[in-house]
Amino acid sequence: MTTHQDTPRRIPRLRLAGAAVTALVLAATGTATATQAMASTPPPPVPTLAWTDCQGGYECANADVPLDYREPQGTKITLAVVRKKAADPAKRKGTLFMQPGGPGNSGVDFVRNNYDDLPAALRDSFDVFGYDVRGVGRSSALTCFDDARYTKAVTDAKGVPGPDAFGPALREAAEFNQACLDNSGGLLPYVGTEYVARDIDLLRQALGEERLTYYGRSFGSYIGTVYAAMFPERVRALTLDGAYDPYKYAYRPYEYDRAQYLALDGSMGRFLDWCAADPAVCGFGDGDPRGAFEQLKKDLDANPVTTANGGKANGYTLVYRLMFNINEGKVIWPSLGAALKKAQARDNTSFLLRPPSPASFDFLGPNVVVECVDKEYPKSLRKLERNVRANAKDAPLLGPAMAFGPPTYDHQHATACVQWPAEKTSRYDGSFRAKGSAPILVLGTTGDPDTPYQDAVALSRQLDNASLVTFDAEGHTAFGRSACATDKVVDYLVDLKVPSSGTTCADETQPRSSTPKTAPPGTTLGELRNGVNERVERIGDVG
Repeated sequence: MTTHQDTPRRIPRLRLAGAAVTALVLAATGTATATQAMASTPPPPVPTLAWTDCQGGYECANADVPLDYREPQGTKITLAVVRKKAADPAKRKGTLFMQPGGPGNSGVDFVRNNYDDLPAALRDSFDVFGYDVRGVGRSSALTCFDDARYTKAVTDAKGVPGPDAFGPALREAAEFNQACLDNSGGLLPYVGTEYVARDIDLLRQALGEERLTYYGRSFGSYIGTVYAAMFPERVRALTLDGAYDPYKYAYRPYEYDRAQYLALDGSMGRFLDWCAADPAVCGFGDGDPRGAFEQLKKDLDANPVTTANGGKANGYTLVYRLMFNINEGKVIWPSLGAALKKAQARDNTSFLLRPPSPASFDFLGPNVVVECVDKEYPKSLRKLERNVRANAKDAPLLGPAMAFGPPTYDHQHATACVQWPAEKTSRYDGSFRAKGSAPILVLGTTGDPDTPYQDAVALSRQLDNASLVTFDAEGHTAFGRSACATDKVVDYLVDLKVPSSGTTCADETQPRSSTPKTAPPGTTLGELRNGVNERVERIGDVG
């Protein structure tokens, strides 16, 4: 398995051939103008992929695509791509694009980390393909805060911010934005999802595929949705797992953010309720896990724990780790209870006391930037403050730390995005109907803390031709966590068998009677995945 520890972390800043690109101007969408301009320009050249062996049966290549699709013959940006050819050439049906969540996760690593766990039918039927999207990983990774500044930001943040936290949060977000301009200003306007979808269509052509076969999870579902909206006739099969409500994401971001705050706190609350109902297995809280959790955040803020490498873990650290690890569903609940008990004892071996590290920062910077390009927030600072304070109040377990913390993940981006200083040339600004597409498969998990279930319902209704499969479970996404949902995905991608809309799977792995040491079959385990290996994304043992 390839992890962040196995590959070089820092990627050199984008070097632009030809005229320097500055584009350091006040925020403006520019999308309609850009789209009109592209309609009258020649199509961009299809990249040539010169494949080389990159160990383990994988082939790697680079793809040169336009930095700005309004000037398709102009400056190029190089995308890193990887594939593993179909295990059974006699059964090969084409290429399966695998798109991770984020924004900010490496698609190259996503394929390498998950290929061996894919069902045999997918490995036999497809060349499995992934790539790092523009601005991420090996594809000219953008940089905002450097490691030292990001470390200071997350070390200074609190699990229980005070009543005057909004002003400092606003100023820190402005500093983050300025760092983005200073370090990656020439790239910022061009990392939005419309251009990512255009990249995918060029890669599809470079691979010789007439139509696209695609699995996208979490933010990868939004990328797939935009692709389908822009190129509906080029869709063979799209699986959108842990789906976004694309309209709210792009046009009503405060509503989108609020749903995420509430979903995350809801998941944390259900975990703590389980701790209260099964204290022998959970092991945390002494009969009052909610009260114990609130006190733990305060205690860690007041007296941070020194980590093994000399860093500091506080209440914010605890919230940050829970935000990602709660995604694993009920199977991790005993591990979370044990880790909280360790944190309560100030034991720095608890995986919930691992501060965000440089490996995390490589993910978090693009996560903020892409969403600031994609979303259109009102510019009113008063409206911003009202929304931030309301989210912190109504999601009290994990919400305050994120609402008033530094720019990091998803629903916490408003303080940066309202003040975003760069153009949004690559923002998608259109309909999400995908009229005329082949049937599209949408998956939603009822207790998803990251992409709320109602988003999947909304997407299935916005698309002209979609089927919704529901996973009745806790945790983020369905493929690989549910044998039922995995089978539906495989049958759809391989044989184009579309499950009837309204299909429900209810086979989530339940908590064990003792803390698991390894991931049970069909699941992932956040203690191992996100706690130790930072942001390595796994879909689980779905063989």
